[in-house]
Amino acid sequence: MHFLDNLNEIQRKAVVATEGPSLIVAGAGSGKTRVLTYRIAYMLQQGIPAGQIMALTFTNKAAREMKERILKLVPAQDARYLTMGTFHSVCVHLIRPYADLLGYTSAFTIYDTADSKSLLKAICKERGLDEKIYKSSAVLGRISMAKNRCISPAQYGANQHLLKEDREARMYELATVYSIYQSRLMAANAMDFDDILINMLRLMDTCPEARDRYQQQFKYILVDEYQDTNYVQYLLVNRLAQPQQNICVVGDDAQSIYSFRGADISNILNFQRQYPQAQLFKLERNYRSTQNIVNAANSLIHNNIHQIKKNVYSEGEEGSPLGLKAFVDDRAEATGIVEMIMREKRNTTRNLSYEDIAVLYRTNAQSRAFEGELRKNNIPYRIYGGTSFYQRKEIKDTLAYFRLAVNPKDNEALLRALTFPSRGIGDTTMKKVTLCAIENNQSYLEVMRHPDDYPLEMSGPMRKKISAFAAMIDEMAVQSEEMDAFRFAEMLLKQTGLTTALMMDRTTEGIDRAQNVQELLNAIREFVTQRANEGIDYTPITDFLSEVSLMTDQDDNQADTTDRVTLMTVHAAKGLEFPVVYIVGLEENLFPSQFCTTQYEIEEERRLFYVAITRAMQTCVVSYARQRFRNGQITFNSPSRFLNDIDRAYMQILKNNPQPSTTRWGANTTWGTPFRSSSYEQHTTTRTQAAQPQPSIPTRTTTNQVMPIESIYSAGERIEHKVFGPGTVNRVYRDLVTENDKIEIAFDKVGTKTLLLSHAKLERL
Repeated sequence: MHFLDNLNEIQRKAVVATEGPSLIVAGAGSGKTRVLTYRIAYMLQQGIPAGQIMALTFTNKAAREMKERILKLVPAQDARYLTMGTFHSVCVHLIRPYADLLGYTSAFTIYDTADSKSLLKAICKERGLDEKIYKSSAVLGRISMAKNRCISPAQYGANQHLLKEDREARMYELATVYSIYQSRLMAANAMDFDDILINMLRLMDTCPEARDRYQQQFKYILVDEYQDTNYVQYLLVNRLAQPQQNICVVGDDAQSIYSFRGADISNILNFQRQYPQAQLFKLERNYRSTQNIVNAANSLIHNNIHQIKKNVYSEGEEGSPLGLKAFVDDRAEATGIVEMIMREKRNTTRNLSYEDIAVLYRTNAQSRAFEGELRKNNIPYRIYGGTSFYQRKEIKDTLAYFRLAVNPKDNEALLRALTFPSRGIGDTTMKKVTLCAIENNQSYLEVMRHPDDYPLEMSGPMRKKISAFAAMIDEMAVQSEEMDAFRFAEMLLKQTGLTTALMMDRTTEGIDRAQNVQELLNAIREFVTQRANEGIDYTPITDFLSEVSLMTDQDDNQADTTDRVTLMTVHAAKGLEFPVVYIVGLEENLFPSQFCTTQYEIEEERRLFYVAITRAMQTCVVSYARQRFRNGQITFNSPSRFLNDIDRAYMQILKNNPQPSTTRWGANTTWGTPFRSSSYEQHTTTRTQAAQPQPSIPTRTTTNQVMPIESIYSAGERIEHKVFGPGTVNRVYRDLVTENDKIEIAFDKVGTKTLLLSHAKLERL
């Protein structure tokens, strides 16, 4: 049997259409990875050389899984020279041979987020800037935003709109900080994550030799998760795809949720406009979820205006409707959800493990209440996306020595390396070295090599200490070029005293740190062995550093064999699936976020909810709390507007003691009574589950749970509110969950707010 026989009709068509541009719109759970994998395998089988194929993903994990699947379909030698990996890892590989044309050496290092923040913090401190205003995360976010839009430091400083935004944030010197930051990176022979893509684009635009080489080499470009690409990635893909235009992009606009990282949904929405001859394939059959879950998700996302219309369907079992549960407060919500988890676990018919269950929330702060309840009931759990292995201090300390050995200009690596083991070189000494290096446009290590050549005010013994450290690093640098990654790592740990220092600490924490470093050695050995199996005889430490630097959060989440409930944000859950999913905190100003005011932002929040629902395979429960402790005070909340978007034919209210999900939820359930202010107030003094209000979804006659109503106000009308000021009416409607008439207004100064029509004191303008 040919492997194409494992595909449905539309999947097969998408696989065999190898020539010219193609857009594959893959609905949730529709077998996207299979189609992409089979397409590459089919191309190889048709005689297309592996070296002509480039497949770009967003995680190394996804690339590895795809390659493993390909090797099950075609002989290993046919797939040997495939170029497959993340945008960043592939671009690093392509840049290194031409690094000198960009002002770097081929041994350039890559700054992770922590390195970038550290450098920015130092720059702001040098300039005497208030760290409460110039927070390193905020500054880095602004700079990253600029780079994602291809805005250089010079262009930033001339952009009046950006400067106005900085003034409003009281960050008057951000343009200067950006300029200094970029020059420091160049001086350190280092790139941050954004620089990798920017420099690849620069290479394609300024070096005809490199552009022609790569365009001729990679005649077939495939991009996974195209809805998550930013502007720079969009430009890169299109540069590489010229002139053959054998470009295949795969994605789902309904799952575009990373605009805060620079992702631009218009890339996928406008693909056919850019390539009018492109073939469109819609993968609409969902293989993951029950019919009710798919239908509920469809009814939600159909409310978005900006989308590629598709009709996702499931041929699986009908399954239970989405469960809807209201709680008095956030503590009761945590208690109630954990009780549901315990009931699911006790249900012998389903025989679920804890690892089959996930709790999804909008913000990380929501995990606290659930952690407490899970611990109280001795239920094992894990927080997805916790401190990763490669972010642990002892690992970053060790990697700093590796980085410094291959790139002596890496100032951030040097500062970290000096902290462990102790060298007797303190902050005061390094402050003198740092200032001297900046004044003389030298690396920190260069000054430490020759302290007598610079006006350093320090004692003779201290000069010997810093020069001895520099000599040790220089010796490491020589050996890094002579040894493979594993032998070099072993040697460095001994020569630098890292092993001895780690072994001296016999506390539990110290032993853990030593074991972690040993595990790092194991990882390097596995990396070298894997490369050898691929026919690569020599693997330098630079290759391993590139691999580690470009790891994503998902890549580093090691397979955890412990049976435990998963807690995570919805953003972190993308790409995952669970038999049972609880989506909590479905309240206005939480989900959607209070910071979302425009239609574009609300649509992304709706897509985020869509992603959450479609993680569920069999059971999905959504919940909200009428009051929640936030920012040091109790807030009273309305149910999320997104609950109104879901066709109630696919949603069922859960009573206090819902039946196990082997039966259809609510088979014996009657609709609850609507929320009333008076009835709700009597519950606000207690936090017990017994006092929980029940949501109401009245009998529906239409497909939407928002009913337009006649009103003295109409959409587009200008009004003024005594507190919020002037604004424009978006809509007037009846909320069928709460049975209240509401008016949604986009205020000029405070964003979009929804008010009770009966209480809104408005004046026409």
